[in-house]
Amino acid sequence: MSEVTRVTPDPDRNLALELVRATEAAAINCSRLMGFGDKNAVDGAAVDAMRPVLGSVRMNGVVVIGEGEKDEAPMLFNGERVGDGSGPEWDIAVDPVDGTTLTAKSLPDAVSVLGVSPRGTMFSPGPAVYMQKLVVPGYVADQVDLDAPLADTLARIAKTTDRSVSELTVAVLDRPRHEQLVAEIRQAGARIRFLLDGDVAGAIMAVTPGTGVDMLVGIGGTPEGVLGACALKCLGGELVGRLIARDETEKRAILDAGFDLDRVLTTEDLVAGDNVFFAATGVTDGALLKGVRFEARRIITHSLSMRSRSGTVRLIEGRHDPERSFLVNH
Repeated sequence: MSEVTRVTPDPDRNLALELVRATEAAAINCSRLMGFGDKNAVDGAAVDAMRPVLGSVRMNGVVVIGEGEKDEAPMLFNGERVGDGSGPEWDIAVDPVDGTTLTAKSLPDAVSVLGVSPRGTMFSPGPAVYMQKLVVPGYVADQVDLDAPLADTLARIAKTTDRSVSELTVAVLDRPRHEQLVAEIRQAGARIRFLLDGDVAGAIMAVTPGTGVDMLVGIGGTPEGVLGACALKCLGGELVGRLIARDETEKRAILDAGFDLDRVLTTEDLVAGDNVFFAATGVTDGALLKGVRFEARRIITHSLSMRSRSGTVRLIEGRHDPERSFLVNH
């Protein structure tokens, strides 16, 4: 007689799918303002829709990465409690729209994202707004050095995947500060995918087959680095980075807060533990996810739902009835 597999009850098993409801709501609401040119209105619409859905989720969450301090953001601010208050505590990282400008201008790759990990396991960046980042797939994670020439890192990826460097694509935020970095990539012979905004999606692309991106490099937001690390914990990729000060005043604030500007941070430093959840819903069309579609009597969303403990990654197409769905009436 064959053995029957015993399934152990898992009280957290539905959390990953519950979080998708929040990103779907934010994506639907803010996408109604796509192309209107007002990024602040886009952000406000996403926050307004996400907050009530998060409040209904069975969890006891604390926002670690959010919309800023309480006096600047009325909802989803750092330190705010979210969820219905039941069960163990969780750290929450949230960006209702990673790419407000992208949405306002009808440009690709805007997403609504949300990461969750057990309380006390998520890195809080304090005054450190920016960080240097290098994101690579897991199969070369132990071979990369943040300070090594990019040509060396690209050569390792090419060798591991049996390709030439000229067949690799590097994602980089399109910013003046990356002029030298872009020159190095071109000199090495790799292709470049410029990101107009939103490097959370770029980090996920770098470790997801089929997106056409093999690596992400450059200086981007530290909160986005933590959110990206939540996804990488689930996908098996690696982020290595270092906090960056923009000026002497910010440097002093970072040092006074107890951070080490020389320390190389890893994915594990940004999000520790093995029970991390991540959800994302496309707002505008991109290489990672399709954007929100408004059709006759239904709204279509495309989302990712991930959990690090199981390694499960779900691609979810949501079909919402505008007359009945709780998500589309907020």
